[in-house]
Amino acid sequence: MKYVVIKFGGSNLKSREDLFRIIKVLKSYDRPVIVVVSALYGITDRLNDALRRIQKSRKEIKEIIVFLKDTHLNIIKQYIDESEKQKELCKRIEVRIEELEKKFKGINYFGEVPDFVHDWVLSFGERLSSLLLCSLLNVFGIDATEALPEDIGLITDGIFNNACIDFEASIPTVQKTLSENKTYIIPGFYGVSKEGKVTLLGRGGSDYSAAAIARCVQAESLDLWKDVSGFSSVDPQILNNAIPIKKLNYSEAAELSYFGAKILHPQTVEPLLHHSIPLRIFNINTFSGELQPVTYIADTKVITPSIIKSVTYSDDFAILELNGPGVGIKPGIMAEVTTILNEYDINIKSIITTQTKIKLLLSKSDIDKGYQLAKSLHLITLDEIKTEDDISLIAVVGEGILNQPGIAARTFQAVFTRGINVRLISAGASDVAIYFIVSKNDKIQAVKAIHEEFFCNIEKLNIKEEINEI
Repeated sequence: MKYVVIKFGGSNLKSREDLFRIIKVLKSYDRPVIVVVSALYGITDRLNDALRRIQKSRKEIKEIIVFLKDTHLNIIKQYIDESEKQKELCKRIEVRIEELEKKFKGINYFGEVPDFVHDWVLSFGERLSSLLLCSLLNVFGIDATEALPEDIGLITDGIFNNACIDFEASIPTVQKTLSENKTYIIPGFYGVSKEGKVTLLGRGGSDYSAAAIARCVQAESLDLWKDVSGFSSVDPQILNNAIPIKKLNYSEAAELSYFGAKILHPQTVEPLLHHSIPLRIFNINTFSGELQPVTYIADTKVITPSIIKSVTYSDDFAILELNGPGVGIKPGIMAEVTTILNEYDINIKSIITTQTKIKLLLSKSDIDKGYQLAKSLHLITLDEIKTEDDISLIAVVGEGILNQPGIAARTFQAVFTRGINVRLISAGASDVAIYFIVSKNDKIQAVKAIHEEFFCNIEKLNIKEEINEI
């Protein structure tokens, strides 16, 4: 029998009622499952902040340790009344926190945080939540076993803070260690290098680690339990008439995540692609006992009458612009710039070239470093290097977007009608997405304009989406 891999986020463990919802969900599967958990809400941010403070002040160690103990032990006391069981579990949590305290003292002594220590510390939010959840489930009658990534052999490429899973190395060991047909609780967000060092999978990487484990065990499905209702035609915080998306293919989900939709970590889809493992998104707050996903993601391509399924935006982009006569056609310029950016682990999200300009889209957090690196090359063919970071990227996503005449025209006409200037346009890089750059101040109006153009009259026109049976 194949496993179902289930992932719960930190926001699923904020109150007493949350645990009972998780228990209800797990019992509804009526079979052993693999559960991947995030840190409790806000814990990773506190650990990150503590790393910075502890380097300079020893008293900060006590503050973060007290906070971690209070947060996790209070949850135990909320859920467990029997004193002996409560005492036993509290002791197990305290012992794990003591490991962290020793590492904090070393950081304070040396006054710095090496990469391998940084990743080890930030993984502790997940280590604590997995121990906590596993122990609580056992108390409430669900037989569960904690399995740490280092114990199951979840091997990464060894890159600190933003690693990828090495599937060739991981699959044999993960399959072997997760083969006893029982429920496992696994902390997400990290794996280990071949040398045994903890390496984080990027911020929000618990979704990705759950997908990686699903691929390793060839899961029946990957089920993500969120506190929101899956993907929508637009962020519901922008417009209250957002339309839920019942079905997406892998490419659409990947592009929406990459271009700003917060439902998934951008890499979540990658391990599932080409392996026929469906990704099902559930809203734990609306769970009524039936395993009915709010969004179902697989490899089936569905073209809806509106073509566009969603419009999203991201502020995490900036432009590095290289100007000079013939820079777009002279051999070697692009190679030198991209090589040095790669050497310093700066990801190039997109490249647009003309004869006199090269525009590289980078993450906003990398733009200053990217500028200094490009300048350090002293390329005589460049007249000017400049940056733009007051921008937002708007993306429209949907299967068939490049094959249906008029979609791009309607998109930009809607934006132009609002008097919004488009600084850069890219179409064709993806089969399911068109994106463009606007001023950050114009992003909300741009999103609203496009959503109104493609979605506001759907009910009036009595258009029904063609959704294949799941």
